[in-house]
Amino acid sequence: MKILLIDDHQLILTGTFNLLQQQYPKADIVKVKTVYDALEEIATSSFDLIFMDLSIPEKAGTIAQIDTGINLLQQLLQKYPQQNFLVQSSYVKALVRIKYEIDEHQGGFAIADKGLSEQEMLTRVYIAIQGATHTQDIKNGLELKPEWLEVLKLAFEKGLTDKLISEQMYKSERAVRTYWTKIQDVLGLYPEDCKKQGKNIRIQTEILARKEGLID
Repeated sequence: MKILLIDDHQLILTGTFNLLQQQYPKADIVKVKTVYDALEEIATSSFDLIFMDLSIPEKAGTIAQIDTGINLLQQLLQKYPQQNFLVQSSYVKALVRIKYEIDEHQGGFAIADKGLSEQEMLTRVYIAIQGATHTQDIKNGLELKPEWLEVLKLAFEKGLTDKLISEQMYKSERAVRTYWTKIQDVLGLYPEDCKKQGKNIRIQTEILARKEGLID
């Protein structure tokens, strides 16, 4: 058995490595800390399980970000439809951003919050290696279209106005306004309700989007 372990936190990397080694003493476990190193390993070897965190850096010397891990996972799901994955992270809600790809994946896929006990985490490792799934942590998550997520990211992570968002996305401002109404509908936010409560709907949209893991 061969396992690829991706995590940039040395203590967690070592702890997880030791736990997996105890459970699977004959396994060949490869440890990497960055997307660059992970892709190098995947290009030259096949793995029975890819065990990864979401908040990881692109390469050595760069800052670990959730989006980086999400993008890597999305890329791997598309390229390796039979690959088994276990995602262990404190930010599992962020996986709602690629829920469709996860649901369509043909290989094993399990999610483990870093707050789980060692035994429960090992149970989910076993599930993933067997090619089964354990994704209930995001089963009730919200689903937004990619362009809606892009609007949220540009508005609240990049600080762009609707005009600049429309230019960035090559859409009309009217289209962007429509995206906002769709996003707010999914979040259960409506202008009349916010107005009655004296709340700014844009601010409430940001608060809920972050809470649901739609943006960092």
